[in-house]
Amino acid sequence: MLLLLEGTEVLIEETATESFSLIGMAAKGGWLMLVLLLLSFLAIYIFGEKFWEIRKSSNINRKFMKKIHDRIAEGKIEDALTLCRKDDTTIARLIEKGIERLGRPLPDIQASIENMGNVEVARLERGLPILATISGGAPMIGFLGTVTGMIRAFFNMSQAGSNVDITLLSGGIYEAMLTTVGGLFVGIIAYFGYNFLTSRISDLVFQMESVTIEFMDMLYEPSGEKKKK
Repeated sequence: MLLLLEGTEVLIEETATESFSLIGMAAKGGWLMLVLLLLSFLAIYIFGEKFWEIRKSSNINRKFMKKIHDRIAEGKIEDALTLCRKDDTTIARLIEKGIERLGRPLPDIQASIENMGNVEVARLERGLPILATISGGAPMIGFLGTVTGMIRAFFNMSQAGSNVDITLLSGGIYEAMLTTVGGLFVGIIAYFGYNFLTSRISDLVFQMESVTIEFMDMLYEPSGEKKKK
């Protein structure tokens, strides 16, 4: 009786260990779990890269605009361009484009800055469609694993004939549920990551518009007021 209990304890312990082994569970999900794993790595890589790029682009130094104002008021256009090139941010590139157009009509300068802003936004949004595709495609791959797992389960049962064992059905259902969970997990990560990045880009666009207005006000400012400052 003692031996039987000891054997039962060992069996329970092994089962518990297997249940909490994420790698073992993923391995039993079939080859689709490998696809989902690759998609998760790609989603994390894109999110990390774009997050760092957007964060760098969103860094606005208020002293930068004050220095630009002073250089333009003093007529030191080359010094203003040098400041923009040293700063190397999205805002600095917009101001640089505007300074390069000085001497042209003000509407043309504003149009050049807006066009440069569109280019910068397009650069920041590069890669986001892939993240959006992963957010929608990963759950679909998981559902595909659900269907194939159920098909395999019922196929094994049909081949077993009258010798039907519960393990034949449970193995296929196990695979089906794992791929579903994996697909939803990857999709949720990509979905939240995509929406977070798009919201950060929207905030950056607002900042770009604000700086553009400030720069244009600087150019519209009467020369007499510039000298007083």
